Amino acid sequence: MHFHHHGYVSTDPRIQDAAGVGLDRPDELPDNVEVLIVGTGPAGMITAAQLSQFPGITTRIVERRGERLAIGQADGIQARSVETFQAFGFAERIIAEAYRITEMAFWTPDPADVTRIIRSARAVDDPTGISEFPHLIVNQARVLDYFAEVMAHSPTRMEPDFGFDFRRLENTDEGEYPVTVTLVHTTGEKMGQERIVHAKYVVGADGARSAVRDSIGCTLAGDQAQHAWGVMDVLAVTDFPDIRMKCAIQSESGGNILLIPREGGALFRMYVDLGEVPADDNGAVRKTTIDEIIAKANQIIHPYSLDVKNVAWNSVYEVGHRLTDRFDDVLAHEIGTRMPRVFITGDACHTHSAKAGQGMNVSMQDGFNLAWKLGYVLEGRSPESLLGTYSAERQVIAKNLIDFDRTWSTLMATKSEDLEVPLEEFYTQTAEFPSGFMTQYPPSMLIGEATHQGLATGFPLGKRFKSAPVMRVPDANPVQLGHHHIADGRWRVYAFADAATSGEASALSDWAEWIRTAPESPLLAHTPAGSDIDSVFDIKVVYQQEHTGVDIGRVPEAFLPRTGPFELIDYEKLYATDLANDIFELRGIDRGGAVVVVRPDMYVATVLPLTATAELAAFFRQMLLVR
Repeated sequence: MHFHHHGYVSTDPRIQDAAGVGLDRPDELPDNVEVLIVGTGPAGMITAAQLSQFPGITTRIVERRGERLAIGQADGIQARSVETFQAFGFAERIIAEAYRITEMAFWTPDPADVTRIIRSARAVDDPTGISEFPHLIVNQARVLDYFAEVMAHSPTRMEPDFGFDFRRLENTDEGEYPVTVTLVHTTGEKMGQERIVHAKYVVGADGARSAVRDSIGCTLAGDQAQHAWGVMDVLAVTDFPDIRMKCAIQSESGGNILLIPREGGALFRMYVDLGEVPADDNGAVRKTTIDEIIAKANQIIHPYSLDVKNVAWNSVYEVGHRLTDRFDDVLAHEIGTRMPRVFITGDACHTHSAKAGQGMNVSMQDGFNLAWKLGYVLEGRSPESLLGTYSAERQVIAKNLIDFDRTWSTLMATKSEDLEVPLEEFYTQTAEFPSGFMTQYPPSMLIGEATHQGLATGFPLGKRFKSAPVMRVPDANPVQLGHHHIADGRWRVYAFADAATSGEASALSDWAEWIRTAPESPLLAHTPAGSDIDSVFDIKVVYQQEHTGVDIGRVPEAFLPRTGPFELIDYEKLYATDLANDIFELRGIDRGGAVVVVRPDMYVATVLPLTATAELAAFFRQMLLVR
């Protein structure tokens, strides 16, 4: 954690100094805002948390409820999400309170007596070591609490505005705040009264029944699987031996269960198969009582029994897979003629079952993708065309999610003897997708061509930057390189050195001099006047030598920038290889050196040789305005 550089800090260093709109933030919802976010679910809260790091932008997030969410429907936190939590500063704390999944058990009918179930297999949750972070289970409400803390501690001092229901919007295309939004008070003395807010941009994070989605003429299209599930979070006494293990339980005739232990050591969730739903059911299955769900669970887990003592939450839902064809208000025939003003995220764009544990995770990546782009456009760093990349990138990801979930949901509802591939094999073979690491954005203004991918094969273009161990040179601390990518809206530029040591003439030293002094360098061309030199680009170097072989006194100035009011040297941009876990070997980095550029949302944007300075400058000119 980097602090004291603006002066001595004796209080919680996670609380940033108020700045910009946070210096005099009004308690009341203002008439005009740059960004109005509707809905405080995971997609909305991460969008707000990222935008809270842009002090000059007035962002407000409204919620129909009168207070924070007490218990959320979602609970599965994939490793990619925990990486994201690390960027926002709360990964370690949420890991400490969450349930950690390390294995999954599979139960099937006993061949000797199919009326009984037996454990037939176990599968390691992360068989390939795809991330240093774990797969977690924790209440969605706690995730929202952590994002709320990030917002409250940010320069903008952002807080949710509870008690406002979204009713409609109109894009007038007039004035500085062209989107007119009508809200209605849902609590207090003004309950029922309308409130008009004018916004530059609106983000609909208001769930599967999104009114924002309806307001832009966007509809969910897809299918209903005609299969229902009862879900319950319960405290119970049971003789089922794997009650604290994630389980897929398949019975001979009573359906199936997905068992998810919850945080705290006692609570657990069961998704209980309620079977096929008749076409003329008309929603009757949703009236299934909790007692019926418990009875069905007991039937499935025979010969074991479940004595439920307390029900924290329960619901019934039918599996459906639906997707919108666009994630903003620009119609197909308008693409290229105007830029979006209204966006939708999360369940407003894509709905699916809960079996693959993807809903909250993919929704948060929607918000992370969009938020920094809004920040860049509103701060004048990027042209409005940057906003067109949100729908283009995320709609494809959502389609892939729905295709995967359709397969997984079908397998979960299929008898074990009818499966072509055992469930545990499918679970292991496809681990990268549910972990959140299959996302790969195609070439665009934000993702370069793979011309030089061979220089860093372990950092595939368009995929998330996969961290690796390194040694921080000045203090000899072993650290994870990717853990220093905080969600502050900056680009990360990693210069992996050639074989020369610090101070020797080399491709790295030439690159460092160019990035620091050349007029066309992104550092000089796109950093706002008067800002710290690393306010847009966080440039780091990784040497091939061990840390004791790097002479700090001879390291190029580009990697030891002076920042803050006292122009202090930042020593946290200088790394060397950890000889026990050589990052050059782990990530396939060419010994001749390479430059790896990573977007603010942690996806690899381009890989270039150290000598390709003109290409690096041209890449950034595509999406950043010259200061």
